Amino acid sequence: MINENEKLESPFFKFDADTWSTFRHEMAPLSLTEEELEHCVAFNDQLSLNEVNRIYLPLSRLLYLYYNSRLDRIQVLHKFLGQSYDDIPFIISISGPVSVGKTTTAKILTELIRAWPNHPKATLITTDGFLYPNAVLKEKKILSRKGFPISYDVKALMQFLKDVKNGVPHVKVPVYSHLTYDVVEGEFTDVDRPNVLIIEGVNVLQNGSDYPEIRNRAFISDYIDFSIYVDANEDNLLKWYVDRFLKLREKTFHDPTSYFHRYAQIPEDQAVFMAKLIWEAVNHVNLVENIKPCRSRANLVLEKGSNHMIESVYLKK
Repeated sequence: MINENEKLESPFFKFDADTWSTFRHEMAPLSLTEEELEHCVAFNDQLSLNEVNRIYLPLSRLLYLYYNSRLDRIQVLHKFLGQSYDDIPFIISISGPVSVGKTTTAKILTELIRAWPNHPKATLITTDGFLYPNAVLKEKKILSRKGFPISYDVKALMQFLKDVKNGVPHVKVPVYSHLTYDVVEGEFTDVDRPNVLIIEGVNVLQNGSDYPEIRNRAFISDYIDFSIYVDANEDNLLKWYVDRFLKLREKTFHDPTSYFHRYAQIPEDQAVFMAKLIWEAVNHVNLVENIKPCRSRANLVLEKGSNHMIESVYLKK
C-alpha cells in the first residue's frame, strides 16, 4: 500500500479503480468464461471478470498504445538504417513482492494481449528458471537467500533477454518446479521470436546498482519496454502468504517429492508459526532491501486492497 509515509519518488498520476475503468474506451470485453478465467488465477489469488474489465482492459489498451508507438519508432530505424528489424519484441516486466499475485496479473495480461486486433504472439516466462539450482546455492552457502539478487544466474538471464531482443529463434529457458523448489535439470521452455514477451519475477526492475559486483553490463531493466509493479500492504502480503502456506500444506506438501513435505503433518498452529518465521527471515528482508526500493522505477503500479482487488493505479508521467 502506498501511503503518505512512503510516497513514490518518481512523479505518478494516481487513479482510483472507478476512474481507471473509464480508460478502456474501444477495447472489447475479453471473451472468457469463469472456468477459463480460473486457469489464469494463481493459487490462493482472486480475480473476477468484473476486475478484468475494470482494471486489466484499460491496462491492455495502454500497453497496446505503447506497443504501436514502439512499432512506429522501429519504422524510423527502418528508414534511417535501410534495414528491417521486424523481430524486435516488445518486452513487459511484472514485478512485486512474494504472494502479491504477480502470476495472475501476468497470465491475464498475456491473454488480453493475444486478443489485440493484430493478435500478436505473446509469450510468458518467469525468472524462477534463472535461479541457481539448490545444489549451487548450498555450495555458495546462500540457500537461505533464495530469491535475493545474489541467488540468480544474472548472466544467463541477461543472455536470454539479449537473444530474444535480437530475434534469435528457439531460445531456451530453464524450467523451475515449485513442487521440488528447484530448477529441473535438463528441462527447458522454448521461446521462439515472440512479438510480445511478458517476464514475471521479483527481480525484473533491478539494475546495475542492485548488482555492484558486476560492472559495465546491461541489466534486466535495460531491455524492458514497459514495467509493472503489483503492490500491497505488507500485513496483507503476510496474511496471503500464510493462507497459501496452509492450503499448500493440505495439498502439495503431502507429495513425498515436495520440498516442504516435512511440514505436511505438523499441527496448524506450528504451520502458521513456520510460515511467519519464513516470511520474517526471508521474504520481509528481501522485500525491504531489494524489491520495494525498485517500485518507483516501474511505469505503472497496481495497488491491491485486503480483498486482492486493485484499489488504485499509479501511472508514471
